Amino acid sequence: MINQSIQALAGKKVLLLQGPVGPFFARLADDLRGAGAHVTKVNFNAGDWLYFRRGALNYRGTMAEWPKWLEQRLLELRIDVIFLFGDCRPIHQQARTLATRMNVEVWVFEEGYVRPDYVTLERYGVNGYSKLPRISQAYRERLPSVPSRHAVGNTYWAMVRCGCGYFLAGALGKPFFPDYVHHRPLALTEAIPWVRSAWRKLWYRWKERGQETRLITYFSRRFFLAPLQVHNDAQVTVHGDVSGVEAFIAATIHSFAHHAPKDTLLVFKHHPMDRGYRSYSRFIRTCARAAKVRERVVYIHDQHLPTLLTHARGVVVINSTVGLSALHHGRPTIACGTSLYDMPGLTYQGRLDDFWAAANRSAPNATLYRQFRHHLIAKTQLNGSFYRALDVPGAIGGLVWTRPGWSATSPESDLMEELTAPPR
Repeated sequence: MINQSIQALAGKKVLLLQGPVGPFFARLADDLRGAGAHVTKVNFNAGDWLYFRRGALNYRGTMAEWPKWLEQRLLELRIDVIFLFGDCRPIHQQARTLATRMNVEVWVFEEGYVRPDYVTLERYGVNGYSKLPRISQAYRERLPSVPSRHAVGNTYWAMVRCGCGYFLAGALGKPFFPDYVHHRPLALTEAIPWVRSAWRKLWYRWKERGQETRLITYFSRRFFLAPLQVHNDAQVTVHGDVSGVEAFIAATIHSFAHHAPKDTLLVFKHHPMDRGYRSYSRFIRTCARAAKVRERVVYIHDQHLPTLLTHARGVVVINSTVGLSALHHGRPTIACGTSLYDMPGLTYQGRLDDFWAAANRSAPNATLYRQFRHHLIAKTQLNGSFYRALDVPGAIGGLVWTRPGWSATSPESDLMEELTAPPR
């Protein structure tokens, strides 16, 4: 039985653009068709084709030709709704601009703001493009409690399998989509960073042994944590307000050296998904030496993040979802980029130069955080994973679409009823 929350799509013309690697969009299409929707998918490379063939159009044109081609398809197919994954991919940026002009609804999937066990779905855009209010007063009203979530379990290897299949097919099938340019390298050489990542994981486990214990004992509440992000993630390249991860590192070290209490450390933690692609060891060492704080700057990789957050004096992020985890642990946090949670009462609103001394008296408001988190889940999160379908009655595409406090009989509270509402 199809969950009633998507009955508003019965009879609607739905277009799927690029989705997460793997079969999620194929599962979603099957369930949308079961609800009475007419579904078409656009494939841009052989990786897309591998996981979705029924009812798919293969776009083999250039990026310059894409907007005109899409406009023709939207008119011919009389599309009402577009679903896509990641709104900063070049093909999706152009699609969203065109759809807005043509009054076609756009819904964007992304990895979960709240992890684990959630993925994101928002109208118009996500992250920096999200329409969620950035003022704390908007979240002061009491929200219904978030329903119990279904645990997904470890999805890492499922994601790896999907990713390997996608990139292998994309590389081998390049002759069939010669003009396609992926937002990340789509080549067989992509296997090299994954092998390098596995080796580095073992190496850092040995090299950094004892580092976590040292930080959470002797330096407990005397270190600032700066979690790094994937170097080419749109959160950095589009919404970062910095010119890159290196610029963030350099600026943070410079500020720390001149303004942080002398008995504190600055700890950079590498992003696990970037381990095989980038190493900042030499760069961090050079910046720290130039700022004369070489002994006070630490670079780590795979230590347990929740434990580190519990013992950190403060957290410095660009706009990572780790910032939400820091707030969850009650840690003073400053966001140096555009982020959903950067607002008075949650994050430090002053300058980075002042944060180091002010951190001890800048803890987030616990009540506001709980209300914000409930609002975030209620309005933007779906229970489940793109890479492992939940076997739950009424799941759609393997995700649970039920939202707290919503009734399937109430048009004003139903997620998918918003698809027929005028733009806000």
